[in-house]
Amino acid sequence: MIVYNLKCANSHEFEGWFASGAAFEDQAAAGLVACPECASTEVGKAPMAPSLSGTKKTVFAAADRKKLRQFVAGMKKYVKENADYVGKAFPEEARKIHYGEAEERHIYGEASVEEAKELIEEGVDIAALPPDFEEEVN
Repeated sequence: MIVYNLKCANSHEFEGWFASGAAFEDQAAAGLVACPECASTEVGKAPMAPSLSGTKKTVFAAADRKKLRQFVAGMKKYVKENADYVGKAFPEEARKIHYGEAEERHIYGEASVEEAKELIEEGVDIAALPPDFEEEVN
């Protein structure tokens, strides 16, 4: 797993998690990486501080990775215990909840980038989960 600092065409900065550098390149080229703030798919890598071997920075980076893994594990547990998995019906169910047509509750599932953009444009409050989230939670 690799974490990149990313920047969209509108200068919004955010992090992206990818299986490899090639996975980022492939997903970005296919328009599958979108800014969480404006949904722009014109995304590139932002400058990152290098991790240098043998420096104190490396020690902090390792500690940060451990904290990140612990945070994600806790988030996965929380979602599993407090939300309903709705799979590919996520966009439809999120809209129903947003418009008061379904019971208010926490849900998670799957949506394409285009579906996510449409939900954001409609004002539906959504957030992306880290890669492989659905597979590991179930």
